[in-house]
Amino acid sequence: MSSRERMPSEVSARVGWFDRFAGVAARMVSRASFFAACVLMVLVWAPSLPLFGNVDTWQLVINTATTIVTFLLVALLQNTATRSDQATQHKLNALAEGLAELLAATGDGTSDAEALAGRTRQASRELRSAVGLEDRESTT
Repeated sequence: MSSRERMPSEVSARVGWFDRFAGVAARMVSRASFFAACVLMVLVWAPSLPLFGNVDTWQLVINTATTIVTFLLVALLQNTATRSDQATQHKLNALAEGLAELLAATGDGTSDAEALAGRTRQASRELRSAVGLEDRESTT
């Protein structure tokens, strides 16, 4: 890649299987129904402690299970957050470059109004395209 960042029109709309999976997981765990299911699991688990003879073993099983689930969810949600941050950074880079090109086009003193208008239209299209960049890079 060259020293300049990719413009929004150069960003691929293809999203890998893991990114799609992470996006679906992020949408699922951010719902109120997922939180309610977690609260329900705690409410079912807490009274079950006296039912088991060896409380230490039961605690170890529950702690291990919740640690594993937490670890996996953090990894999936971090993937989603990283992609969102990258899309935002691409958008900011595109906006900065588009504004720089637009300012250069209007401030170079060209008398050819048609060439200036063409450069301005192209920069304007790139800036408008940058607004939809996150949609193209996300799984939603």
